[in-house]
Amino acid sequence: MDPQAELKNLVPQKEFLIAIDSDGCAFDTMEIKHKECFIPNIVKYWELQPVSKFLRAASEFVNLYSEWRGINRFPALTKALDLLEEWPDVQQRGVKIPAAQSLRDWIARETKLSNPALTIEVERTNDPVLTRALAWSEAVNVSVADLVYGIPPFPYVRASLEKISAWADVIVCSATPHEALAREWEEHDISKYVRVLAGQEMGSKKEHIELASQGRYQEGRVLMIGDAPGDMNAARGNNASFFPINPGSEETSWERFFEEGAGRFRNGQFTESYEVDLVAEFERLLPSTPPWVVAGDR
Repeated sequence: MDPQAELKNLVPQKEFLIAIDSDGCAFDTMEIKHKECFIPNIVKYWELQPVSKFLRAASEFVNLYSEWRGINRFPALTKALDLLEEWPDVQQRGVKIPAAQSLRDWIARETKLSNPALTIEVERTNDPVLTRALAWSEAVNVSVADLVYGIPPFPYVRASLEKISAWADVIVCSATPHEALAREWEEHDISKYVRVLAGQEMGSKKEHIELASQGRYQEGRVLMIGDAPGDMNAARGNNASFFPINPGSEETSWERFFEEGAGRFRNGQFTESYEVDLVAEFERLLPSTPPWVVAGDR
């Protein structure tokens, strides 16, 4: 079965399409997932115990506090490893940081960066690095299922979904596995507002929007709501508008969308200058240089 079939076969019911990211955007789940689920399993499966505090800082920076926030787990892992490799304090420890080259090669050629796709590659190649990456990723999912529950959507998310679903088709556009998306959106009874829950198995966020919108919605009637630069890039790659949910000010952002942004989008007043101002505020929150580099590696 084609994993992208739901998006390809989406029949518009409304004149507008709104795509919404999940982790860190609709739900306050980014911190707990990365700090309690992803990072401990990176330390375990990639044998980084001697530099665990540095790995934690690098991974938190990549996934939560930088311009890479919200990227898929596999390139996020290799980016964190790169930061470790470059960190003078880590170099002084004499610890060999995994190169994970075959994982990098797979990332470069695969568009559906997911466990099912990686499983196929592991079965095909029996590559030890890919096998380790799959074991790590599966362990992360187990940790998330065990630990991440009872976290409601941000304030104004439910009210916004109620408002926009009356006049827009809504899809979830996420790099999270579908199983976790379905569990979280159904747990809080908000999946009823959504046409498709598109996770990592359906491809990249850019692909999600393209497959759902191509030839179906008029120009200016597709919007992405997200908390990460990758969400913005997915929107721009499809000539869609972007409304940012600012990390650290999610409640304020959602209130602004509910009170102002949604109406502007529906009424054709989501102008370029309006979006530019939103994005400028958003981009100031997500640097590209780690704080330990700014502070002189200490």
